[in-house]
Amino acid sequence: MTARSITWARRRTTLARFWRDFRSHNTALAGLAILAVFALVAIFAPLLADPDGLNVAKATAKSHQPPSADYWLGTDQNGLSILTLLVHGTRVSLIVGLSATAIAIVIGTLVGIMAGFYGGWARSLLMGFTDWFLVIPFLPLAIVLATVLGASLFNIIVVIGVTSWPGTARLVCAQTLSVRSRPYMERAKALGAGDWHQMTRHVLPNVMPVVLAHVVLTVSIAILSETTLSFLGLGDPTAQSWGNILDAAYGTGAMSNGEWWFVLPPGICVVLVVLAFTLVGRALEVVLNPRLKEG
Repeated sequence: MTARSITWARRRTTLARFWRDFRSHNTALAGLAILAVFALVAIFAPLLADPDGLNVAKATAKSHQPPSADYWLGTDQNGLSILTLLVHGTRVSLIVGLSATAIAIVIGTLVGIMAGFYGGWARSLLMGFTDWFLVIPFLPLAIVLATVLGASLFNIIVVIGVTSWPGTARLVCAQTLSVRSRPYMERAKALGAGDWHQMTRHVLPNVMPVVLAHVVLTVSIAILSETTLSFLGLGDPTAQSWGNILDAAYGTGAMSNGEWWFVLPPGICVVLVVLAFTLVGRALEVVLNPRLKEG
């Protein structure tokens, strides 16, 4: 057997062990099933709901119409189908959540590894900067940044991403400190491995399991943040998301008028997605973290 075949055999064994441990958590499988449904809705949104249904100029139904055979979840203030808005909002909300999480994870992992690897003044400086972000309440900071940058989907992604990385940085820094003290790091350094080689070949692979578990939890926070900012009127008005639907419902008095079909569906979608990501994330923490697994 070649070295490559041995490596792939080890990877297959690791993946099989991971899936065996993961599927032992029934709540995680339930969360994964919920996420799979929402992912399919987001991917096939144009097929499930005609994009022309988002065009106010083409709306033919009455505004604030209750659920009926033609409009299963009723209509909004413009006569648009709530179901159509909900389907296309799934894509926008998931894109924002995943994109913002990618930004947060990259920044947090980079800061955490550098702080934990170099230590000393570098760690004090980077962790001091991280603590400054942690001290500032997230929502006021996000509101200020969203107001300054302007209302657009890209800006919302950037705002959520640059305000969600400190927790990842703290977690990765602690894990890096543990990895740095292991004997093989000293051997790698003695053999002439540079800082970049040590961080990318030894530190990063060892912190990735913790990062991956944290990614899933961060996505749920990002989706919830997007919903909050859009509900406050700071989202992109041209992109339909669950938060924009709730903002429109609040702005048109749907909540006070008892128009449950305008409020409950997007709210339930947010709750289900956040709950699903949380269930999967908690299971990943247990599976990928040996200490939690033993406990």
